[in-house]
Amino acid sequence: QVQLVESGGGSVQAGGSLRLSCAAFGYTGSTYYMAMAWFRQAPGKEREGVASIDKDGTTTYADSVKGRFTISKDNDKNTLYLQMNSLRPEDTAMYYCAADYRRPPMKVIAPLSWYNYWGQGTQVTVSS
Repeated sequence: QVQLVESGGGSVQAGGSLRLSCAAFGYTGSTYYMAMAWFRQAPGKEREGVASIDKDGTTTYADSVKGRFTISKDNDKNTLYLQMNSLRPEDTAMYYCAADYRRPPMKVIAPLSWYNYWGQGTQVTVSS
């Protein structure tokens, strides 16, 4: 059973930066074998994909964050990251880490239902 624990959320002013982390526990193997992603959910809205990375390191981003967010994975530390720069008030949401061992669809962020493992989320609040 895989456990994912997010951290790094907080409150920041528009234009600022945050780095989210997602540590993976409780399994045999490494995040090397995982496809992982970040999703976010704002109040009253559906959860949406932000960025994903497959086991080969190929990344995909939602149009709304391209050029501002960077997803990366440190397989030695079994940790997923999301570097968020130039934050905007509309980035305010609960951010969730997701993972799966299967190969994800190419060039898109796989839907919610594709990922079998989820973290509890970390809140990001951006003020104007």
